Amino acid sequence: MDQVLMTGDQAIYNPNFGTLLVIVTPGILSGTGNATFTSKKPICVQGDEMSATVICSYTNPVFVPPVTGPYVGGMGKITITALGPDQLSTVTKCGGKPIMLKGTTFQAQFQVTIPAMGPAPTNPVPDAPTAYPGTGQFVTMNMTVKDSK
Repeated sequence: MDQVLMTGDQAIYNPNFGTLLVIVTPGILSGTGNATFTSKKPICVQGDEMSATVICSYTNPVFVPPVTGPYVGGMGKITITALGPDQLSTVTKCGGKPIMLKGTTFQAQFQVTIPAMGPAPTNPVPDAPTAYPGTGQFVTMNMTVKDSK
């Protein structure tokens, strides 16, 4: 039995995305499934993981500490790219979609939107805007509604 995810539950991202150190904030899930009788909150179904997307700042250890000139951190977006095999019910569906479960670990991605700028004697050097893989896990306040997976 595993806990069913609902509106308000959090996606907690690990701060290491490839070589970057991301200043993470939790993503908040917004469920599109029916509300449960006990919690009165909508449950999360497959696809609702995208509601936990967050914008965060980051640093690139290659640029720290600065040798000459100022260092400017960058910004990017974290999205969940794949749920773990234990994070979707194989039994229960809502609106034709599997419901989401707490499970263990999901895959995430940090996409650079504003590159960090490294120090240079004359012109700052921008970090290459790209995507970096990472992971995270869900935290739920739901202690009553469970699924048999």
